[in-house]
Amino acid sequence: MKLYRKVLTFTFLSIMVVSLVGCGKAKMVLDETFSSQETSNAASSEGAATTEVNTIKGSDVVGEETNDKLEKIQKILDDNFYFEEDEQAKQDGLIKGYMEGLDDPYSVYYTKEEYAEFMEDTEGEYVGVGVQVSQAVDTKRITVVKVFDGSPAKEAGIEAEDVITKVDGEDVGEQELDAVVDKIRGVEGTEVTLTVYRSSDGKDHDYTMKRKKVENPTVEYKMLSDNIGYIAVSSFYEVTAKQFIDAVGDLNVQGMEGLIVDLRDNGGGLLDIAVEMLDFMLPEGKIVYTEDKAGNIIDSYNSTDEQQFTKPLVLLVNGYSASASEIFAGAIKDYGIGTLVGTTTYGKGIVQRMFPLDDGSAVKVTIAKYFTPNGNDIHKLGIEPDIEVEFDSAKYKESKGEEDNQLDAAKEEMLKKLGKSSSSTPVTDSNANEPEKAE
Repeated sequence: MKLYRKVLTFTFLSIMVVSLVGCGKAKMVLDETFSSQETSNAASSEGAATTEVNTIKGSDVVGEETNDKLEKIQKILDDNFYFEEDEQAKQDGLIKGYMEGLDDPYSVYYTKEEYAEFMEDTEGEYVGVGVQVSQAVDTKRITVVKVFDGSPAKEAGIEAEDVITKVDGEDVGEQELDAVVDKIRGVEGTEVTLTVYRSSDGKDHDYTMKRKKVENPTVEYKMLSDNIGYIAVSSFYEVTAKQFIDAVGDLNVQGMEGLIVDLRDNGGGLLDIAVEMLDFMLPEGKIVYTEDKAGNIIDSYNSTDEQQFTKPLVLLVNGYSASASEIFAGAIKDYGIGTLVGTTTYGKGIVQRMFPLDDGSAVKVTIAKYFTPNGNDIHKLGIEPDIEVEFDSAKYKESKGEEDNQLDAAKEEMLKKLGKSSSSTPVTDSNANEPEKAE
């Protein structure tokens, strides 16, 4: 993502998480929510000075001074606060603040509703307007990265690179991405109005849409010229591995000679889905492993020798390729079975675990780092491409998406792998197979 910024699909979003679901089975989730600040989990303690806090009787958590202060504040509220208090909201706020005190943007508290929403999102369906957005670290500006076909946003006329400035008339310019997404999502059939600034005409535009259930199109594919297969993976959800494997199979039937996998703007998703896809692509060996702060290996994931992709392979990555995308790209690079084209990836290499609580809420806590098969720590560093190509956004916008210089570079590299001359062979898309979602 060229500069550090959050990316969210109106679905879910966050980074490597282990959520416990169903019959206590652990599920690794590679969050798509990029923090507005890159805070190292090193703040997590080693060598840090500690301050002793006297806690109230019967509690190992709440300090006496804090408790006294809260009681004084509540008295002030009782005597002076004009509006009606929401007791549950206050309690949730206390817990959220407690987690914020860890100074780790990836360790957070989810209310019952937020946790249910999070778990629903990982299935690949959600109720919203159908856009993927990002947030710049420095300006907090929220920009539309992608508009999904058939979505309310697409039908309304919202475009990629529109900047969201208001939701239902409320200025969201300084708000965090998660909070803005919560305002946009809602009950199916209800309306939401987005105000966006469009740089192409320098004007603000209002779009009112009805929220609806949207299936996140995580995989799109087509056959390019010269029998080059192309698969774009936008997220790693429950449905993605099957969609990806089916897409490869269909492209093979069509006569694919080489494959380009596009992971640009892919903020992550479920770890086990990324592992399943890599098991399909890699020879037998290590895929990824995680270590705790003491250097102990927590989990190690390996591919089998049952299947392996052996045709020429190119991966497209950028600064918005994060988490599960980096696990995928890191493994492909370490094994040397594909060439990475684009710009350095995001650099999200820490792991969170989701701990559900009895009342349906949950806390997500940073517990480890993950490492590529060769033991590379990519946190805050990202993965450098083999061939660096900066994206020409101006040309892309002028051509309305027809000219993509990074994709062109990937095609050029593939033609070299295939032993074909780019000077004599036009590198254009075939009209025979339009992008389609693999079911």
